[in-house]
Amino acid sequence: MNDLVLVQGMRDTKLALARWNVEPAAVLRPWLGLSVLISLGLLFAIYAVAKLTPADPTLYLIPGYNDEADIADYGHVLFRNSLVLALHALACVAGFIAGSSLPLSASHRSGISRWVHEKAGPLAIGFVVCATLFSLATQAFVIGGGTASIAGQIGTSPGMLLLALLPHALPELVALFLPLAAWMIASRRGDWHELLAATVVTVGVAIPVLLAAAAVEVWVSPNLLLALES
Repeated sequence: MNDLVLVQGMRDTKLALARWNVEPAAVLRPWLGLSVLISLGLLFAIYAVAKLTPADPTLYLIPGYNDEADIADYGHVLFRNSLVLALHALACVAGFIAGSSLPLSASHRSGISRWVHEKAGPLAIGFVVCATLFSLATQAFVIGGGTASIAGQIGTSPGMLLLALLPHALPELVALFLPLAAWMIASRRGDWHELLAATVVTVGVAIPVLLAAAAVEVWVSPNLLLALES
């Protein structure tokens, strides 16, 4: 039974990848569009939190601004972003299992086993939704508070600080939210069987963007922060 589900999942994934390879732009466009909207929404939430949060007087050490930036800082940024990307990629995989694999497995079962498999899918999807919303809310409050404090330390407004960080922050967020955007679009269309392929594609697209964005964050953005003091 498990072998049948695995074979069907691999077949669906290969078919989706082959079909998308014909017109990759048409596939990526809606994912990118939704990911940009999510990213802008998070940035707005961060700005709102920063405006409402008193600045913490604690001195922040910012690599490249008031501390030396090195490859270890680059690795720290990559590690942090890899955890978020992994969370969103796992949401895609969980959607594939809950929306495609479990219903297929349930169709070949009976009794209590069938009931458990039928109920597990919606519960898993609900858990993914709640975990994602919690992650977004946590990021908004944590990053918003940090933005307020750093803006106070530099002597600028949260809005100007976010504008200075935008060259690396927006591409970074768009890349991180690509799997989540693919998950949302697939769930709306009922294309759960394509989510494993979507995970492969979105992570493959996100990785080089995150590598470049981390370099900008460590070695370019600090110069923009210094310019805010001028």
